[in-house]
Amino acid sequence: MVTLKQLARELNVSISTVSKALNNSEEIGEDTVRRVKELAELYNYRPNKVALSLKQNKTKTIGVIIPNILNHFLAKVLFGIEREANELGYNIITCISNESLEQEKKSLQLLANGSVDGFILSVAEETQIKNEIDHFKKTISQGLPIVMFDRVAHDVLCDKVIVDDFDATYNATKGLFLERRKNIAFISSINDLSVGKLRERGYNKAILESNNQEPLVLKIEKQDDHQKKIKSFLKKNKTVDAVIAADSSSGIIAINTAVNLGLKVPKDISVIGFASKSDSNHTLPRLTTIRQHAKIIGAHAAQLLINRLANMHLNEDVKTKIVKTSLVKSQSTLK
Repeated sequence: MVTLKQLARELNVSISTVSKALNNSEEIGEDTVRRVKELAELYNYRPNKVALSLKQNKTKTIGVIIPNILNHFLAKVLFGIEREANELGYNIITCISNESLEQEKKSLQLLANGSVDGFILSVAEETQIKNEIDHFKKTISQGLPIVMFDRVAHDVLCDKVIVDDFDATYNATKGLFLERRKNIAFISSINDLSVGKLRERGYNKAILESNNQEPLVLKIEKQDDHQKKIKSFLKKNKTVDAVIAADSSSGIIAINTAVNLGLKVPKDISVIGFASKSDSNHTLPRLTTIRQHAKIIGAHAAQLLINRLANMHLNEDVKTKIVKTSLVKSQSTLK
């Protein structure tokens, strides 16, 4: 592999001149820059990234830790992170925590050895249940900034990107009352996650303000048969005429189960779920969704971290970016 020294020798210039020319320094004349780049291209020269990172104390690489690669929302956030990071000259290394606190800790330790400049992550379910945050604080104290998205640890002082989970279910519930729905249920299989709790609180607030009904909540655990639980719930609560689902699977199962029970959607029952456009294609009629704009979340997370890395010396206050959800009406609610 050709080196800067070899290029400099062949061009009869200094190594410093070659380096500056390759980086488009204004100190070097246009003719020299052209000659250096032509020779570098001829020899297929590539800079030694390890050497550069040691010299600059920067890897230009971001560590991304997500809880579940099979989760469609998280996968789309990852896409947004990578696209934005690449645009800004950064690479990413991705680790999967598989909802495990221990795996999350191992991923942070593995990449905090000089492999990355900082982290973007969504907190593992076990971490949120146990409310452990010391591994995050330790990482930040080592000079590696963290940006959290979606599932965040509120007691960790770092930049965050979240959606308006509380407002989203509050407004969606209010909208169902405007449809003249009288018995609105809330179904969730993400009860232990921060986002699930916020969505339930938004629903509860709208219900309590209505003075028409008491909150009617179905919480589904991991070990439960989701379809069986929702079917039993709807059969037991025959007056339910609307459902808000905190997650995509609950929304899809709720609408399909309602149809299987002989209910007409949306005439007899309306269904809204936190889901993407592709998720709504799995139901008939199509599910009305609360869109979280995953790719935008990813882009904002990358921007926040890279800006933080560029301005570490300024010691700026941490920021929380709130991405507004969108209610996309489809066939499962009244127009």
